[in-house]
Amino acid sequence: MATVSSSPWPNPNPTPDSLDSDSAIPSHPHDRGDDTTEPLESFSSMTLNSSDQNSDPIPDSNIQTPNPPSTPPPPPPSLLHLSFNQDHACFAVGTSHGFRILNCDPFREIFRRDFDRGGGVAVVEMLFRCNILALVGGGPDPQYPPNKVMIWDDHQSRCIGELSFRSDVRSVRLRRDRIVVVLEQKIFVYNFVDLKLMHQIETIANPKGLCAVSQGAGGSMVLVCPGLQKGQVRIEHYASKRTKFVMAHDSRIACFALTQDGGLLATASSKGTLVRVFNTVDGTLRQEVRRGADRAEIYSLAFSSNAEWLAVSSDKGTVHVFGLKVNSGSQVKDTPRIAAELTRSSSSPSPSSSLSLFKGVLPKYFRSEWSVAQFRLVEGTQYIVAFGHQKNTVVILGMDGSFYRCQFDPVNGGEMSQLEYHNCLKPPSVF
Repeated sequence: MATVSSSPWPNPNPTPDSLDSDSAIPSHPHDRGDDTTEPLESFSSMTLNSSDQNSDPIPDSNIQTPNPPSTPPPPPPSLLHLSFNQDHACFAVGTSHGFRILNCDPFREIFRRDFDRGGGVAVVEMLFRCNILALVGGGPDPQYPPNKVMIWDDHQSRCIGELSFRSDVRSVRLRRDRIVVVLEQKIFVYNFVDLKLMHQIETIANPKGLCAVSQGAGGSMVLVCPGLQKGQVRIEHYASKRTKFVMAHDSRIACFALTQDGGLLATASSKGTLVRVFNTVDGTLRQEVRRGADRAEIYSLAFSSNAEWLAVSSDKGTVHVFGLKVNSGSQVKDTPRIAAELTRSSSSPSPSSSLSLFKGVLPKYFRSEWSVAQFRLVEGTQYIVAFGHQKNTVVILGMDGSFYRCQFDPVNGGEMSQLEYHNCLKPPSVF
């Protein structure tokens, strides 16, 4: 159960859905009637002081005062969180001192907010490029309680609302019309304008806070989360009020991603060897690709904007890009079809095994679809990945502060070429 407190705050969507809910919120903020959301570029950097500072007295010029001992510079902040915004044009960084927002192309810091006391922010969720953010405290000295979602308006440089829960918040997802809060075993969906509770979902233990929501134009929302069984995903279609359960893997779900319109879902299990792509409407398996033969922890999955490519990052230190054929309408079955596969042509342009003529006869490993392009990174570091706005480019963010922008050859594949590298934890003067 959640509680809400809020002051008047801007409406990110002038025409929100007016769905009814049986679960009421204790108090409702009043809409100001104006839309004050602004692009993030319009704000300058600042430091938020938690208390007013008293002015120092003017020293007597006749009194000799010893020079104060030089104090060492404060340690650099530790990185607690990384996430892209909804269209992958920006990304948010949560640190032990506050948070920062950076642009991907060109790479530059848009602004940072460093807090005077505490400051740890473990979740920073952007709403495209507007001034509304969702923050959750974390780290050894959190700025906010980890069981609260703070709605931050950077136009006012303060929190304008909060959602409180009985357990820690694992993640937050934003749309222009909804706020989705993910706990260990529950998910709450709120209307953005009045913070009214619209829906609540029970899940299997979800310590990573796995959840994905569609962002396509048109307003129909698709939400994906873990189901109540190991390896199961739950797909909510809010426009048609339908729920679909898909047994995606035998092992527990480790990662998943949606296309912008919510039509396709990519999933990976704790084994980390296979990635499967499903149709969210009927739950059918459309394609299966192989990252590798040994186990790996999948950190992130990302579709390109046209669903032509799929990027995967893992603890093995390699980012893979796979070619997708899901728009061809051919449905992939997970059971062997020996006779059918032997009569089919093996002239598929995808980087499948050269023994694809014998699909269904040879072991599954030899007839797997492998990645088109790869980029090698430091093994063991956690990276998240997204496709850049320039054609055939990939943006990679590392929990060590690294930022890579790479380009892949869609025809010849192979190793990606690095276009640029930066460290997002450096002070703004170096950008």
